[in-house]
Amino acid sequence: MKKISFRRILPSRILVMSFIVIILIGTFFLSLPIAVNKGHDISVLTALFTATSAVSVTGLTLVDVSKIFSPFGKAVILILIQLGGLGIMTFSTLVFTLIGKQITYQERKILKEDLNSYTIGGIIKFLKRIVLIVAGIEIIGAVLLTAGFSGTMPIKKAMIYGIFHSVSAFCNAGFSLFSDSIIGYSSSLTVTLTIAILISLGGIGFAVINSTINYCKTGKKTYNLTSKLALYISFFLTFGGTVIFFIFERSNPGTIGHMGIIDALNNSFFQSVTTRTAGFNTVPMENLRPSTLFLFLILMFIGASPGSTGGGLKTTTFGIIMFYVMVVLRNEKDLVISNRRVPWQVLHRAMAMLIISLIYIAVVVFLILMTNEMTSIKDMADAILQGSIQGTAVVHTSSLTLDKVIFEVMSAFGTVGVSQGITADLNVFGRILLTLTMLIGRVGPLTFMLAFSEKIKVRTYKYPQENVLIG
Repeated sequence: MKKISFRRILPSRILVMSFIVIILIGTFFLSLPIAVNKGHDISVLTALFTATSAVSVTGLTLVDVSKIFSPFGKAVILILIQLGGLGIMTFSTLVFTLIGKQITYQERKILKEDLNSYTIGGIIKFLKRIVLIVAGIEIIGAVLLTAGFSGTMPIKKAMIYGIFHSVSAFCNAGFSLFSDSIIGYSSSLTVTLTIAILISLGGIGFAVINSTINYCKTGKKTYNLTSKLALYISFFLTFGGTVIFFIFERSNPGTIGHMGIIDALNNSFFQSVTTRTAGFNTVPMENLRPSTLFLFLILMFIGASPGSTGGGLKTTTFGIIMFYVMVVLRNEKDLVISNRRVPWQVLHRAMAMLIISLIYIAVVVFLILMTNEMTSIKDMADAILQGSIQGTAVVHTSSLTLDKVIFEVMSAFGTVGVSQGITADLNVFGRILLTLTMLIGRVGPLTFMLAFSEKIKVRTYKYPQENVLIG
């Protein structure tokens, strides 16, 4: 039998497997009776769904986390969020470093993959700095949120809620200890702005935060092209999303129509930020207009930046494709961004990400709708049979409409967590599909596929070239 060496395993495969292992461990702890409050019980599938949602920092749930899970269960969820937000390999490497274990070259490669870093050199130093920065940001966020919550609850409870929501916000998880997310604090600038800033910092990428701190200390700009592109696209999406949301929803009394101008602008900004990656909401999602929901689909699909706590297609991937479209329209030869020529291999990877993501989402939406229809037909047949015997008419309705399923799948893929309330209505197959989608959205569809593929094979020959007419 051929012996398989750990060193020959692809870094992407180890990365994906590490997420799966933590999800299974989290599922075990959430399945324990101590993890839920007395009088409540959850299935293993619900525990798996919740653990995956926490590790993938999504926020979609089948049950009300604030009511079903005990303090122990909520603590487990918080730990899973923190592990998933920073990355499993980041934590394990940090622990090994603290106990004096030498980090091997293979482990550095895996860590590089987890952090989306360019090089392996200095990766451990970069890791330590990231952990300190994240701890500092989350502590400051917890203090500010404690102050914001203290006006409506005892200080001890406010501290617990402040810590939980600070970690959840920075990790772009969207988990909340309130049944209505942050709707009850839509008029609190302290709460909404703190959460929005935490989400932005967590979603912009660790490299950008590190470069910004270096710039503040030395005055020297150390942003590489990835950081610049992440900043450009994030600002464009946040500002554009704020303006469009405000225009679409200003006359809607079910969302921000009843608010004053300051609160309306603040909530528009909050929803523009949180919809890309986090999943908190200050307005009822079921009251949004169809045009706003379509805007949310775009923001959720693009998602956060690489090397961050968020998922989705990524801002830089979207930016590369948009700049390439401009290159084609201008009939230029090279893809140039900020006076730097981008290799065509980067565009090929970006296009592959886009196509794979769209195909995957389409397939999942189709399968969820198909299995739901099959279940509906069976239920309808049984009901008609009973109705014919009893002489009554039967009408079957389903909450899983096309638009809601697309929204739910896009939310899972972008690890966002906003929902139109159909998560609990999914059948077993639909819940499993959504669980897989959250995992793939966190690690990246291309990384997930490469994890189960063979190493790159290079041909020693080339086929004849021939043009193909398009357009």
